[in-house]
Amino acid sequence: MAEHPAYPVGLRLTGRRVVVLGGGQVAQRRLPALIAAGADVHLVSPEATPSVEAMADAGEITWTRRQYEDGDLADTWYALIATSDHEANSRASAEAERHRTWCVRSDDADAATAWTPATGHSEGVTVAVLTTDARGRDPRHTAAIRDAVVEGLRDGTLVAPHYRTRTPGVALVGGGPGDPDLITVRGRRLLAEADVVIADRLGPRDLLAELPPHVEVIDAAKIPYGRYMAQEAINNALIEHAKQGKSVVRLKGGDPFVFGRGMEEAQALAEAGIACTVVPGISSSVSVPGAAGIPVTHRGVAHEFTVVSGHVAPDDERSLVDWRSLGRLRGTLVVLMGVDKIGAIARTLMDNGKAADTPVALVQEGTTAAQRRVDATLETVAETVRTEDVRPPAVIVIGEVVNVGPGDLRR
Repeated sequence: MAEHPAYPVGLRLTGRRVVVLGGGQVAQRRLPALIAAGADVHLVSPEATPSVEAMADAGEITWTRRQYEDGDLADTWYALIATSDHEANSRASAEAERHRTWCVRSDDADAATAWTPATGHSEGVTVAVLTTDARGRDPRHTAAIRDAVVEGLRDGTLVAPHYRTRTPGVALVGGGPGDPDLITVRGRRLLAEADVVIADRLGPRDLLAELPPHVEVIDAAKIPYGRYMAQEAINNALIEHAKQGKSVVRLKGGDPFVFGRGMEEAQALAEAGIACTVVPGISSSVSVPGAAGIPVTHRGVAHEFTVVSGHVAPDDERSLVDWRSLGRLRGTLVVLMGVDKIGAIARTLMDNGKAADTPVALVQEGTTAAQRRVDATLETVAETVRTEDVRPPAVIVIGEVVNVGPGDLRR
């Protein structure tokens, strides 16, 4: 006769007595979830691992330092039996049966009245996987299924949109430096749940091809501007779509708040009463040099790094950068959006103390398949940019760290 499958259920253990017998590795793995569930956890064991002992010292569990004794499971809702003494485990299991206490046994799953599923969590959802066929019970296979489902929920490859609890609004998502694998897990999930995506030219474009066909993708560079400035037009588009009850993602390159005008958009949304979520992204200021084998700091070489915008020249009255001070710094200088101004930047830095032979690296299309690195010095960088036809987007690294690394670290 075929064995009946286990009936899945979620136990609500808040404030309810739970007894754990044994303070070894099994208890160490299971206790955090019981504590998180709010259970009144009582550990019975003559000894415990350092991690379990720390839980007792912190008051998260109550520890009775002795072997199991009959009666320990009285008034207990749930028991985890995990000692190395099979005979004691059997006696405890029998007591649990008498008290009608759900009981898990680490040494003999078939003798238990409950099984612990392989569990994982993602954004308010708990995924629990049980093997239904006792003859083919394989904990590793069960855990692998759990991992695949949780990872799919986290990165958006397993799309499970919210319906009842979904709130219209805007998410400002930092897409990272260009490689689609470098967006955060949360950012990828929000993309998968979006109704509308307003994307920058420098955002990870490959991610857009993965979106479901019903998602409206808007190129921010092609929004009709009319009488408005470009940023105002983007703000208006975000507000308009959100007010229609849609879930909107503003996909930006790098991090929304690193030269990304993210705060301008957040302020406009706040003024319009639109809910806004900010999802940080990996900034190109550190990730692109790293991908090109350049550490922005290195022991004995640079104890600081400074990130500046080079979109206006040093002598432009609109510049807010203290270029004179930068010329005197000994650390690393990272310049974003400065390819066409690099000649003026280099001259200003040299005029204010930087040596002409200071190493410079320009990393174009960083972290993408088109990435390339061109090296120069402050004295030669302007000519190098011209002869090597270096084009934006490119991150410029100035300092001795340029010569430290082993070269391109992409895989």
